[in-house]
Amino acid sequence: MTENDNLSVSPHEYAAPLLTSKDLTIGYRTSGRATKVIAGPLSLALRPGELVCLLGPNGAGKSTLMRTLAGLQPPLAGRLDLGGTPLTDLGAAARARQLSIVLTDRVEASGLTVLELVRLGRHPHTGWLGSLSAHDEAQVQAALAATGTAAFAPRPVGELSDGERQKVLLARALAQDTPVVLLDEPTAHLDLPNRVSLMRLLHRLARQLGKAILLSTHELDLALQAADRIWLLPADGRLHAGTPEDLVLSGTFAAAFARDGLAFDPATGTFPLHAAQGPTVQVVGEGPAAFWTRRALTRAGYTLTTSPAAPCQVAVSEAPGGGRWMSEIDGKQQVYNTVQGLLAGLRTQYHPRKP
Repeated sequence: MTENDNLSVSPHEYAAPLLTSKDLTIGYRTSGRATKVIAGPLSLALRPGELVCLLGPNGAGKSTLMRTLAGLQPPLAGRLDLGGTPLTDLGAAARARQLSIVLTDRVEASGLTVLELVRLGRHPHTGWLGSLSAHDEAQVQAALAATGTAAFAPRPVGELSDGERQKVLLARALAQDTPVVLLDEPTAHLDLPNRVSLMRLLHRLARQLGKAILLSTHELDLALQAADRIWLLPADGRLHAGTPEDLVLSGTFAAAFARDGLAFDPATGTFPLHAAQGPTVQVVGEGPAAFWTRRALTRAGYTLTTSPAAPCQVAVSEAPGGGRWMSEIDGKQQVYNTVQGLLAGLRTQYHPRKP
């Protein structure tokens, strides 16, 4: 995220919701007319100018909720409105002018070029002949440019990588130019730089164009940074909605992903891989060198403390190209020029217990 993205206030922030639900229950009806409830009742609101991330553990019902909101799967109970009209009252064409969706399902479009596939996004806005006007073509080119897919517009879709295909499907949804955009796991096949780029793009589109964008994702760290709000769907089916910060500080976020031996650290916004089990070390210092020193010591099995009474202190100072480290154990000081050197020195003087 850029500084301007974080500080800007959406002009659409107080507008009426574009997509709402009341007492919505989602799930399936079996062949024997029995019902399997996945989640609910849910009362939700998706507002213009807002990027919302739907998070939850596997099997909680995120894809079911996305398909229900898109009208691809009927709800078990409750009301769902799109643009102030019950979703069930909207025909397919009217719905497609209000809502676009990108699913994880693989789209069979190998016989089309990228440009032809993205042009299909304009279908809800064209006449019965399907001819594209100059405005339609401009929308297509803008969608290709926004997603970085213009360079391979002439290529057959069947020749694309999974990551390229995902961006093209997003371009088609943007060409559709709907107020509401739903995306199910849009970053699943992207590398880290493209995942970050996509989240930035979606945040910018929501703010600048006033779109209501909802995406489900497993990218917890990116969602915590990018989302204006989070819809958190735990395994118990009771959805929690709020800003990322409120959900983290209340403990709701950590509880949703609690597993044996796994805990969310609200101080760092991460799920630590290594449990503290070794002797204590106090790290004194701030900045990148101190941050990465703490990470390295935790990985090596040491327990970090803020107490100056710890038997081992490590003072970290910034230096060109890295840092400078000075350890003190039982009054004996040693200076190191790398984290690797520090860890090697501590192993001989102050080693952690083996797990």
